[in-house]
Amino acid sequence: MQVFPAQDNFYAQWRAQSGVVAALREGDAPPPEHLLQAVWQHQRLRRDQLTTLDGRSVRVLHPGFISREGGPDFRGAVIQFANDPPRTGDVEVDIHPAGWRAHGHDRNPNFQSVILQVVWKAGSQTQGPPVLALSEWLDAPLPELNLWLGGEPGESLPEYLRGQCCAPLRELSSGQLSELLREAGQVRFGGKAAQFQSRARQVGWERALWEGLFRALGYKHNTWPMQCLAETHPRWFASGCSAQALQARLFGLSGLLPAELTRTQASADDYLRRIWNQWWRERDEFADCVLPRSLWKFHGLRPANHPQRRLALVAHWLAAGDLTAKLERWCVADLSRRLVSPKSDEGGSEAKADSLLEILQVQRDEFWSWHWTIRSARLKKPQPLLGAARVTDLAVNVILPWLWARAVEGRNEKLQRSLQERFCAWPAAEDNSILKLARQRLLGGAGRGVLKTAAAQQGLIQIVRDFCERTDALCEGCRFPDLVQQWKNKKGGE
Repeated sequence: MQVFPAQDNFYAQWRAQSGVVAALREGDAPPPEHLLQAVWQHQRLRRDQLTTLDGRSVRVLHPGFISREGGPDFRGAVIQFANDPPRTGDVEVDIHPAGWRAHGHDRNPNFQSVILQVVWKAGSQTQGPPVLALSEWLDAPLPELNLWLGGEPGESLPEYLRGQCCAPLRELSSGQLSELLREAGQVRFGGKAAQFQSRARQVGWERALWEGLFRALGYKHNTWPMQCLAETHPRWFASGCSAQALQARLFGLSGLLPAELTRTQASADDYLRRIWNQWWRERDEFADCVLPRSLWKFHGLRPANHPQRRLALVAHWLAAGDLTAKLERWCVADLSRRLVSPKSDEGGSEAKADSLLEILQVQRDEFWSWHWTIRSARLKKPQPLLGAARVTDLAVNVILPWLWARAVEGRNEKLQRSLQERFCAWPAAEDNSILKLARQRLLGGAGRGVLKTAAAQQGLIQIVRDFCERTDALCEGCRFPDLVQQWKNKKGGE
């Protein structure tokens, strides 16, 4: 029975007829996997009756958080089987139980933490985690669930699954929330700066910067292999090398140099021949530094973020030989303008980002401006090796903390204040999976516009690291709600 008569609601009729939600009928083929994910996410099940295919009762204390990063469909679920203690782990959603082996999950180390496989109907169970068949436990007919859940975004969290801090955070004014996030962001900024300061004491400021840049260009997928390349920088870098010579060296050292030509793309084959002509003469010299290709992860990568392309960019920076000096001049010039004319900084955060992009962007590369990877087809239009969004990531995660750590080391308080103000005003970066989930759990599903600056984004990430990642999905024992209340009381008394 529907909540209201759809025949009297124009939007409901239009929604059903326009194909926004595909029609399903009982007895059809299995529903699409995204609908099963929505059923599990919103727990549209007779939850007090659930049992696995092997007869164990199942109590879902938390369904977990949907993941779009590859691997299991839901991370961090809390589930109790029969009278066993609750377990925290991942949940994989498949149409059939046989999908566990058919999709290679049994051989994939990313699925080692799966504690439950959710499927549509029972089938021949193979070795793997316990299996729950949803078709037996739906709390409403499938067509009705499809009508209502089909329009729900997969990442949306039901109200009762949001974090315990969501309610007290809602009580803060927009100004109070912004201030709290800014303070948390400053903690994260200080932690990054302290890391650079510590590393610089071991290897010097310039090497610490290069390691940070390499690491940041690896993103979350390839931070470690990029770090490994940077740590061997003194072995393979020599001033005076051309960008292409350094590209050959970096591709060879990374293990990302294809061994064979494409045979179908003349421009790519010509470039690859030149790179190999350079690398084969020196690969024996650097053999002990070469990384295994297995270190690199490519699943879920945007073409523009492929490590080959990022190493091509770094080769240009290294070949130019003046990146560190440019960054130092950029920093000091801005401080000088502020001291001469304090009003010169008003509305200037976008201009600072643009000026940093001018420093980090490189001249057009005859190959890499036209290709995402060595084997990719030639692009119709040239693409810059570095975009504005990536500049923000480099600024807040590497360049500004590195410069601030140097200012601290040099006891330059004016420069420290200038850099902190620059960090707090820097435009917001691109959204990511951590921020999306945090806005759902902590901020009640707020849109990305609530985080107006990169500092606010960094602050929310710091809160996730400090609290959400130190407890389970049920927020067991989390102190952050108390902290929010204490912070509100403190600010109200000021």
